[in-house]
Amino acid sequence: MAYADQDGMSTNRLVSVVIVLLLHAFLGYALVTGLAYDAVVAIKEKMTVVDVKEEEPPEEEEPPPEPEKQIEPPVVSPPPMVVTVTPPPTVRTVDTPPPAAPVVPTAAPPAPPPPPAGPTAEAKPRGNPGNWANTNDYPSRALQQEREGTTGFRVTIGVDGRVVDCQITQSSGHADLDAATCTNVKRRARFEPAVRNGEKVQGSYSNRVRWQIPK
Repeated sequence: MAYADQDGMSTNRLVSVVIVLLLHAFLGYALVTGLAYDAVVAIKEKMTVVDVKEEEPPEEEEPPPEPEKQIEPPVVSPPPMVVTVTPPPTVRTVDTPPPAAPVVPTAAPPAPPPPPAGPTAEAKPRGNPGNWANTNDYPSRALQQEREGTTGFRVTIGVDGRVVDCQITQSSGHADLDAATCTNVKRRARFEPAVRNGEKVQGSYSNRVRWQIPK
């Protein structure tokens, strides 16, 4: 008994479920096909579609170009009129002297002839030049070493006839013999001074001294 009741309850429950499902299916179909269509039509009739066109923004007009400013030329006033008064020319009278007489050139007198030249003479030694140096003037060291030689010299003579300078023009090969030559010539030599145009002037004289040991 118990099992039979359970089968009957299951069948009834299944039938109820199927019926409910069928009702739901029917309602859904009706809603979708009928009711939904009528509602859409009703709403469509009430709604009006207005096509609104977007207004395009007005084009900006370019501002008109500014009129060119006309540059008026500067007003230049005319320079003031200067009236110059020119004085009348002054007339001067100048006395013109009479023309001078022509000058006749005269020849200049000839220059006087130059005076005749006076006597001219070279310096001359007084006395014997061989006495200007002797054996006693022989340098002692050169005498001990028996050194000999010939020394050439040139002297400058003043207006008083004395030797003012002595130069060796040819060496003997020994400095002491050359020095002894000028020393003795300056001390002993005397001259007649040179003369030019009748006046005494400086002169010169050249010679040689031979240094030889006496035998």
